[in-house]
Amino acid sequence: GYAGEGEFKIKVNNKTTEVYNVWHHMMERCYSESYHKTRPSYIGCSCEEFHCLQDFGKWYKENFYQIPGEVMCLDKDILCKGNKIYSPSTCIFVPKRINSLFIKCNASRGDLPIGVTRWKNKFHPQCCGVKHMGYFDTIEEAFEVYKYHKEKYMKEVIDSYEGKIPTHQYEKLHNAI
Repeated sequence: GYAGEGEFKIKVNNKTTEVYNVWHHMMERCYSESYHKTRPSYIGCSCEEFHCLQDFGKWYKENFYQIPGEVMCLDKDILCKGNKIYSPSTCIFVPKRINSLFIKCNASRGDLPIGVTRWKNKFHPQCCGVKHMGYFDTIEEAFEVYKYHKEKYMKEVIDSYEGKIPTHQYEKLHNAI
């Protein structure tokens, strides 16, 4: 990528700009081999429409919002599950708390679906915000219970941001569940 000449700068008064930081970290997630060694889920990601800081900066200026006390994250796959492309139509800014709701830990769960663990000869769904959900004879039963509770919890968290997140983004988040 390149910074290009224009409104959006790498540094202002010898301080790195926020738009550059976000752009630089996106480029790193897409193209840094050393980053891919520690986070292989980013292998294959790209951001052709955002290669130039000026192009990204225009989109950033129109879409970034800040919620006081929150860390904001640029996300590429909430709106389009499994997406590997950072672009104006696939990216959204969300509070870190919402972003973490959509993270999957593929490497750590082995052959079981997300939200399901093995306990003796039974299957146990686990979901943040929900205590004990029981033990089930099949993986499918446990997963359905997990899925129901996870979606309910996600809606509750997103609803807690109503009025803080721009309306069009709030609606997109609800549709992504």
